[in-house]
Amino acid sequence: MTNSQLYNAIFRRRSIRKYDMSPLPADTIEKLQEFVSVTKPLDESIRYEFAYLGSTDVKNLLPIKAPHYICLYSEKKGNYLMNSGFLLQQVDLYLSDNNLASCWLGMAKPAKGVPMLMNGLEFVIMLSFGNTTEPIHRENTSEFKRKNLPEISSVAGAEVLLEPVRLAPSASNTQTWFFSGDLELITVSRKKLNILKAQVYGKMNQIDIGIALYHLWLSVDHQGKVASYSFEKDAVPSGYEFMTKVKISRN
Repeated sequence: MTNSQLYNAIFRRRSIRKYDMSPLPADTIEKLQEFVSVTKPLDESIRYEFAYLGSTDVKNLLPIKAPHYICLYSEKKGNYLMNSGFLLQQVDLYLSDNNLASCWLGMAKPAKGVPMLMNGLEFVIMLSFGNTTEPIHRENTSEFKRKNLPEISSVAGAEVLLEPVRLAPSASNTQTWFFSGDLELITVSRKKLNILKAQVYGKMNQIDIGIALYHLWLSVDHQGKVASYSFEKDAVPSGYEFMTKVKISRN
């Protein structure tokens, strides 16, 4: 699986909520596991593991049932939610490129009897996946319901760079990210939430930032450049909170 394949998947992926409950072939799962074993973390200091669950191993508040689930367990430390989104979005794009349906499940967790802790790591988030009778891909980007670029960015000349980021999925399509700075150093911030919204979306919106950051990483790579990250806090627009800075340089 190449970065170009994952990049191209951004412009076609859909969240699928209806599945054929037949299990996938063993070799399909093995190929997925091979890909997962080489996923790239946002923060290499954070320990994490993936786990695979079946249809009876998950409790979901939403009526979405799938034959397979992939879960991310993580060490609970700074940036672990962004790191989780960054990692699992790689899997989401892999599944889309391989004509498999998937969906982020923010309201699902392992069912009773399935550990919430694994090797000292805490369950964070999961994706459902499998086959479906629905169209897996969008025909074109006009089918995405997303904010316009000026609503999420003040970076001059970043239309091409940030278009893949604009298309990133987020919890309830909240799209709370904002990008400021310039084409060499982008500051990524997240919209501050009121107390009520923070209880509902606070965790997921940090995972969402990680998803968007992986799309940005692919976009930078597509331009033949390299993205590196700094988590030292810096100034952000009013009403937002700092998440990370992305330095973009040539190879």
